[in-house]
Amino acid sequence: MSALSAGLRQDADAIWSAQHEHPFVRGIGDGTLREDAFRFYVRQDYLFLIDYGRLLALGAVRAPRLDWMRRFAALSLSVLETEMDLHRAYSSSWGISTSELEAEVPAPATAGYADFLLRTAAIGDFSELAAALLPCMWGYAEIGERLAASGPPEHPRYAEWIAMYAGEDFQVLAHWCRELVDEAGAEAGSAGYERMRRAFTASSRHELAFWEAAWTSA
Repeated sequence: MSALSAGLRQDADAIWSAQHEHPFVRGIGDGTLREDAFRFYVRQDYLFLIDYGRLLALGAVRAPRLDWMRRFAALSLSVLETEMDLHRAYSSSWGISTSELEAEVPAPATAGYADFLLRTAAIGDFSELAAALLPCMWGYAEIGERLAASGPPEHPRYAEWIAMYAGEDFQVLAHWCRELVDEAGAEAGSAGYERMRRAFTASSRHELAFWEAAWTSA
């Protein structure tokens, strides 16, 4: 991890610590989370994935390098096809039908996060887009890794969720996103770094709000 991404993470450390200590996240880790709260999270996450696919497509449009364009385009396609298919299958294991997912209305936290990301992608510079994207990928990788270190919970579907984000594929993706931020911000200058810091911190706050919305859903 370079000084740039490490600096962004350090600046937002209090927010990330609050995520790790949040009762929703801790409840996944020890298997005690209310299932109705997790079902709400699963439904809202489905809606978020749709806009996440849009964000990655915009990343391909805004990327200044061909290899970044290809990676963003591939990730967008993967989210909208493979990952959403997996999400529908995982939702089904929770008794949530595809029709329920499609009928779900975005909660304020979901809409606020998606709107922030898409606005950043549309009118910010590419380094801001990369910084705004990073807390989602890196945050889930860090949560998965930390929860996995404590051993899997007895709840099989929570254990499955942890294993997915602690797994090598997702860890590699998070590492790529950190490298992207480091490279994109290398020539941003002090003003550019400040914009990246604000974007990274804002996304980190939205991640925390997403957990809180699910926790208080019932």
